[in-house]
Amino acid sequence: MLALLGLHLVAALCAPLAVRYLGRNAFLLLSLAPISAVMWALFHTQQAFAGGIDTTIVWVRDLNLSIDFRIDALSWLMILVVSGVGAIVMIYAARYFSPGASGMGRFAGIFVGFAGAMLGVVTVDHTIMLYVFWELTSILSFLLIGHHHDRGPARGAARQALLITSTGALAMFAGFVMLGQLRGGSYRISELIEAFINGTIDPQRPLVIVAGLLIAVGAFTKSAQVPFHFWLPGAMAAPTPVSAYLHAAAMVKAGVYLVARLAPGLSLVAGWSAVVVTVGFVTALVGAYRAMRQFDLKLILAFGTVSQLGLMMAAVGMGSAGAMAAGLVLLIAHSLFKSSLFLTVGAVESSTGTRDLRDLSGLWRYHPVLAGAAALAALSMAGIPITTGYVGKETLVTTLMEGSAAPWATSTTDITLLVVLVISSMLSLAYAWRFWWGAFGDKRIHMDVTVKPVARGMTVPIAFLSLGALIGLAFPALDKLTAHITQNLPGTPHVALWSGWGPAGITALIILGGVLLARFRPRVARFQRRIAPRGSMVAFYSWTVRELELVSARITSLLQRGSLPYDLSVIFVSLIVLCGYPLMRMGLPTKSLLLWDNTFQAVIVAIGIIAAVITVRARRRLKAVLALAAVGMMVTLLFAVQGAPDLALTQLVVEAVSLIVFILVLRKLPQYFSDRPLASSRWWRMAVGIIVGLLVVFGGWHAMSSRVHSPVSELMPAEALEFGNGMNIVNVILVDMRAWDTVGEVSVLLVTATGVASLIYVQSRSGRIDRPSPEVKSKAQMLPAVATLRPQDRSVVLEVATRALFPTMLMISVWLLLIGHNDPGGGFAGGVVAGLAFVLRYLAGGRYELGEAMPIPPGQLLGFGLFVAAAGGAAPLLFGNSVLQSTAVDIHLGVLGDLHFTTAMVLDVGVYILVLGLVIDLVSALGAEIDRQSGDAKARLKSRKKVR
Repeated sequence: MLALLGLHLVAALCAPLAVRYLGRNAFLLLSLAPISAVMWALFHTQQAFAGGIDTTIVWVRDLNLSIDFRIDALSWLMILVVSGVGAIVMIYAARYFSPGASGMGRFAGIFVGFAGAMLGVVTVDHTIMLYVFWELTSILSFLLIGHHHDRGPARGAARQALLITSTGALAMFAGFVMLGQLRGGSYRISELIEAFINGTIDPQRPLVIVAGLLIAVGAFTKSAQVPFHFWLPGAMAAPTPVSAYLHAAAMVKAGVYLVARLAPGLSLVAGWSAVVVTVGFVTALVGAYRAMRQFDLKLILAFGTVSQLGLMMAAVGMGSAGAMAAGLVLLIAHSLFKSSLFLTVGAVESSTGTRDLRDLSGLWRYHPVLAGAAALAALSMAGIPITTGYVGKETLVTTLMEGSAAPWATSTTDITLLVVLVISSMLSLAYAWRFWWGAFGDKRIHMDVTVKPVARGMTVPIAFLSLGALIGLAFPALDKLTAHITQNLPGTPHVALWSGWGPAGITALIILGGVLLARFRPRVARFQRRIAPRGSMVAFYSWTVRELELVSARITSLLQRGSLPYDLSVIFVSLIVLCGYPLMRMGLPTKSLLLWDNTFQAVIVAIGIIAAVITVRARRRLKAVLALAAVGMMVTLLFAVQGAPDLALTQLVVEAVSLIVFILVLRKLPQYFSDRPLASSRWWRMAVGIIVGLLVVFGGWHAMSSRVHSPVSELMPAEALEFGNGMNIVNVILVDMRAWDTVGEVSVLLVTATGVASLIYVQSRSGRIDRPSPEVKSKAQMLPAVATLRPQDRSVVLEVATRALFPTMLMISVWLLLIGHNDPGGGFAGGVVAGLAFVLRYLAGGRYELGEAMPIPPGQLLGFGLFVAAAGGAAPLLFGNSVLQSTAVDIHLGVLGDLHFTTAMVLDVGVYILVLGLVIDLVSALGAEIDRQSGDAKARLKSRKKVR
């Protein structure tokens, strides 16, 4: 399973490149990813039905963290559905999109990624990982629904779907955590169900009931159940392949799958099945009723999908084997006929340019094959005998007539549900006819549209999916399949074409009622208009979002006024209130407090305090910056005298870069601070600062006094040498022990650099690098580009020093990189020193000198550094170790001797390159770009004066 998921990930990442070279035919190549999942499932059919296939991938062994997969009969079925339909839809997409359509590469990558996420949802056997895949489908569906991001309706529909499904997912996550803690910290789904069945978890406990209902809310939002159903019709703004896959066979089926998976356990929870069944049948009625009112072919199918999802939800959540079998057959049928019909709408729209049934007439004459395939799929949607949809409804009718065997249900309940089923099925038949007649039937109108041919690459997938309507003829196989899945539920499933005269009579009644509704459609329409409600869930959602934005804006305006002192005051006062009271209750710490080890430390702290006071009292900006740098230097000295040379070195180089960045920014700011706080405000700020300082001191003092175990630092020297192959404990921690944190931090560095640069570049990062012309370089004596500066802006001393120090600093930076694993240094410190060397070139010669020294755009350096760091993290896999696990490598170089290094060095090299790119990016944005903008502004001003 991990290989299949990895294949989908690789395909998703390579999709834009494939589309660039293969065009829309790349969809045919990318469809191999879901096809491989189908083939894998078919190849492992016997194991899946014999007892299931369990796979556990250990993530963090010491923390008992693992990724668990389980493929049983239900997962096997869902793999065929989500991957099989996904592959066919991708083949359809190869002709749906026009050659050279914009955004096709992005669409292909997201679509394949979504197929992989759905594969994870239906195979994972761990509730937390299920939540991860679940949310991944929400995010990817947001991107797919909003594919046409330049259209307002698409953006609104994508946002609406994301908000609703993610909100439900949070509720579901809370339910998972509750049940997991009841199991003693076990979050495996199979163990959770077994705990319900054997009585380990009491289903009558209030906590269990709440957890079950929270999980149901997550399923309701994902599968568009009332009152969350309105997001699905809104999502029809997405391209047709998205509707055919996500909203027919994949995303909306996730909630039904979750209920089916947990039903053997949660159906024992008091009231859970009753809630699920009630919501499901109400959804079935609402969706079918609304489908009768639509004129857009896609919206007819969308509301029909809502209705059929309600039937499936009610069936699988009832808690009986017969109802579960009916729900699964309906799931199979719906996935096939609804995806076929959605693709049909795409073909009709591609041929005629419209989806409005009022503008279409006699289309069957132009596209008989398409009309025939759509008719077969519509018959299954209507539940006409021998089709797969009929078999599913017949099974549910039989189950309710003979007694559902659900523990919570009574005979009255079954009869009531049967009546609701009959009504919703009548409506289903009526809107199925309305869809087909609206798209292909002869009407008394003139079709004022030009009918274009439909590509065979679109027609063949539609026809193939429509043949799924005949799967019902293989009812013995369906009966055997559902028997495997429902073995832990009460009752006996029975899937058949004929279940007796009683169910046949109900089916005849459904057909008669549906035909009458279709025949008297105008009267039904007038009735619907008369009783149409004034409000709607869409309006309520819009009002809720609008009010939420208003309330959040008001709260933000109260707490964040745009004043940094005010914002800091809110944060610090909150810290005082939340942490100060508990510390006061605790009293003085028990451990004695050592103020300093020697007098030199006291002197350093005193100088630091004086510098801090000067910083806050300075009126000149430059004075404040220099005083702040002095505070940093005192911290550097404290690190050094305390025996932490690595920290001292890092603090020193960071202070140097920070000072330069401050000075670059100060060039564009006034010489003096614009205003100073009033006397009363000063006393308030001083009081808050002193209290926060004391709070931090006493908090740290209490933390040290509360230690009951030996410090972990005592183990570090031996552990660093044994497992990290290095004697520099700090560096080994960064590149081995907490290497995941380091990778995350360098990623944050990249994002930070992009954000800072975005504040400077007016429109977009152009990647422009200014380099001196050959004529200017020919005049150079010390540095290539100093001739571009005005004589008054040059410093001969600085130029000579730069010429001597630049190569020296680069050599020192490489030396720090190479020795970092055993001595003070490392990739971060080395990268900053190298960056300072380029900063020196800029200070001596300006932006042209920086361009001559570093002709590579900083964005490329940042990206390459992150790539090298990732490669260093993956390198241990080549030696059979875990990702980011430091691995020693020895290479014999013949007469040159032996080369010994660790894979952590590669990660450190990536950090070196990325940090170098960060510093150059900051200097390019805050230095070179500001210089360029200032030069352009002066040129514009000079040209205006000439014009005047």
